[in-house]
Amino acid sequence: MPQEPNTDAKPAPEEDGAFLHTCMYFTTNRLSRAITRLADEAFAMTGLAPAYGYLVRLVIAHPGITQKELSEKLYITPSTLTRFIDKLAGKQLVERKVQGKTVLVYPTDKGIAMKESLLEASKKLKASYEALLGKELADVLTRQQESASEQIER
Repeated sequence: MPQEPNTDAKPAPEEDGAFLHTCMYFTTNRLSRAITRLADEAFAMTGLAPAYGYLVRLVIAHPGITQKELSEKLYITPSTLTRFIDKLAGKQLVERKVQGKTVLVYPTDKGIAMKESLLEASKKLKASYEALLGKELADVLTRQQESASEQIER
């Protein structure tokens, strides 16, 4: 006579995916997708994706910033930054000026005019995640992620 399966036995972690919840890679990407949704909602009013909005904010704050400095500050590759700048230049929000071998990026008047809406979008994003997590946890997570990123990149 066949034995009935033991319904009290817990499935192995591989079977139920429990290992995903203890994996920094998986949990970080899950958080990234969630915060990206919040950021997309907050920045929708600007007509720019959040990454573009932060790039424009940096250029407004540092007119004449080099492409190299921008890619370092935004933690993106130079080729990705070039595509971002191409898109923003097409929207007439930033412009490039070549100085020798160095490419400098400046905000246009149209870009500068977006300053307040970009600041508002950033504040809206922060308020959204603070409302969901609480200010203290949001601040702790931000500091811990910054610290962990720095340690891993060394």
